[in-house]
Amino acid sequence: MKILVIRNDKLGDFVQAFPAFAMLKASNPELKLTALVPAYTAPLAQICPYLDDIIIDSAKNDKADFNRLVKEIKEQQFDGMISFFSNTHNGKLAWKSGIPYRLAPATKWVQILYNHRLTQRRSRSEKSEAEYNQDLARAFLKKHSMPIVEPKPPYLSLPESAVKNQRVFLQEQFGLSADKKWVFVHSGTGGSATSLSLLSEFDCQIILTAGPGESEKAHELAAKIDSPNVVVYDKNKGLVDFAHSLACADLFIAGSTGPLHLSSAFNVPTIGFYPNSRSSQPRRWKPINDADKHLAFCPPKGKDEMNLGLISIDDALVEIIPFVRKMWQASN
Repeated sequence: MKILVIRNDKLGDFVQAFPAFAMLKASNPELKLTALVPAYTAPLAQICPYLDDIIIDSAKNDKADFNRLVKEIKEQQFDGMISFFSNTHNGKLAWKSGIPYRLAPATKWVQILYNHRLTQRRSRSEKSEAEYNQDLARAFLKKHSMPIVEPKPPYLSLPESAVKNQRVFLQEQFGLSADKKWVFVHSGTGGSATSLSLLSEFDCQIILTAGPGESEKAHELAAKIDSPNVVVYDKNKGLVDFAHSLACADLFIAGSTGPLHLSSAFNVPTIGFYPNSRSSQPRRWKPINDADKHLAFCPPKGKDEMNLGLISIDDALVEIIPFVRKMWQASN
């Protein structure tokens, strides 16, 4: 069967679909999975071990491009599709493309454009995004009488030689020590205090990552920490190159961002800082690494529940330091 899987939104959302992709492929290796993705995540989709092909959604929002996309999908003659992200655009694509089996969450009016629907009520945030995605995969497999194989981390891995070469490259570019643990910190709330505490507690290397428009903040953070064991990693050769670097991490610390979720796909230990609103809590957006490899912190409930600055780093460190020690002892 040729199946179109749709996850054409942000990086973190796309990574949260990896366990569902893994479930589909492990349950029936004969399934040919083609992912509809934006150009931004296409390079990552190309190295995802569960996907056989991709179609790029240029998201131009004009009729000519939409018709081009419908034509391309029709030409593939898919037997079925699963929309892990359902909006008007994706619903119309599914309907216009004439794919026989069309599965999506039962949400809003757009659900009428699919002939198979699964009630999930994601707005209640009773599960993580990855778990909701896996529920859709299970529904597909049950409908087609396929035995279900539950997936396990890691959901992304690279050849050992590729990771080794990336480590050598980073060592040479930044003067990193090969004998120390590497802690990647995506600049943001608690980054400075957490980094300082880890440096004083462990003989580690801090790599401050920064995406477009974040470089200045990362350099300011590095200046505050003022240690030779801190470097700023704000330039790379694209998403796949960045992923290779994350595969070298011994720990990744960030807010609930795409890089946090991408690092978790490698089953790297992670520490996340989250808003405390229902739609943003750790339960809704926990990473896809092993449960015991992730720590999460939120500000207190109240009117400023979105303010990550209210998270007590001192209180968080009571959990962080033994967590890091345990992770690193297990990896030695």
